[in-house]
Amino acid sequence: MKVVYFAWVRERIGMAEEIVDPPPAVRTVADLIGWLSGRGEQYAYAFENARVIRAAIDHAHVKPDTAIAGAREIAFFPPMTGG
Repeated sequence: MKVVYFAWVRERIGMAEEIVDPPPAVRTVADLIGWLSGRGEQYAYAFENARVIRAAIDHAHVKPDTAIAGAREIAFFPPMTGG
């Protein structure tokens, strides 16, 4: 699946997007964040406060407990403010 990173999540990881193949135990957005966090220091830094990270599956905002099965794209981004 394609994972896309925005704003400071992208800056901390050091790339805008990548293709990943998480193991079968990774079933939800929260699981994916946990798995990504274990991939290296830059990921751990980007997801160090996972509660503030927002996610979208195929361009629809989702909650951390949302299943990722069948997702083509998952995007992660920090909270947004209006203005």
